[in-house]
Amino acid sequence: MHTNTNLENPVCTGPRNILISMKKIVIAIDGYSSCGKSTMAKDLAREIGYIYIDSGAMYRAVALYCLENGLISKGEIKEEELRKALESLEITFRKDPQTGLPQTYLNGTNVEKKIRTLEVSGQVSHVAALGFVREAMTRQQQAMGRQKGIVMDGRDIGTAVFPDAELKLFVTASDRIRAQRRYDELTAKGEPCSFEEILLNLQERDRIDTTRAVNPLRQAEDAIVLDNSHMSIEEQRKWLADEFRKATAE
Repeated sequence: MHTNTNLENPVCTGPRNILISMKKIVIAIDGYSSCGKSTMAKDLAREIGYIYIDSGAMYRAVALYCLENGLISKGEIKEEELRKALESLEITFRKDPQTGLPQTYLNGTNVEKKIRTLEVSGQVSHVAALGFVREAMTRQQQAMGRQKGIVMDGRDIGTAVFPDAELKLFVTASDRIRAQRRYDELTAKGEPCSFEEILLNLQERDRIDTTRAVNPLRQAEDAIVLDNSHMSIEEQRKWLADEFRKATAE
């Protein structure tokens, strides 16, 4: 399997403000689905001039591949076929010239919109629970972080991918607030959806993510917890900026 982030910074061309630091670190952001981890990570990376990597997009791309190629039948994943397919599956990230944000490509095709659908959301935790899939993704993610200066979000970044990350954050919020955020996001895009269906999907994903045998979702012992249930975007940004300053000043 081949995964790369393209040759240039997929997020920005340079820092925008005083948060720049000569010390490059790895920032690992873990937490439950629909907590706003990706938005948070993108904003922080843009502010400090780091590369942003959406690890969840990688698992979503694999889930999409399974759905589009008949590797999921009646809720069962054809593991041996997927194992073979992973060898030639190519996931890349390319910067959108208009937004400056990374777009996910699967075998050369932009799948950023497809991987965010409820159908993919319903399967991604099952695919991500497979040990051989996690091992393949972890290897690629670790390769991306060797030069430091990255922000990566996901489910096991601070525990399995970068256990030595200089700054680890664990994000949480109530399930109903997370479901409402997801509902509002899909509605804004004009996609038909049901709040109750989204809530059930989130609760099931939480269950699978926290109980899977390989690298389950859990808070790293040295992670800083952020419950953003009732925080504004601006309050969250200030909190993140403070934590980054502390981590790079040490």
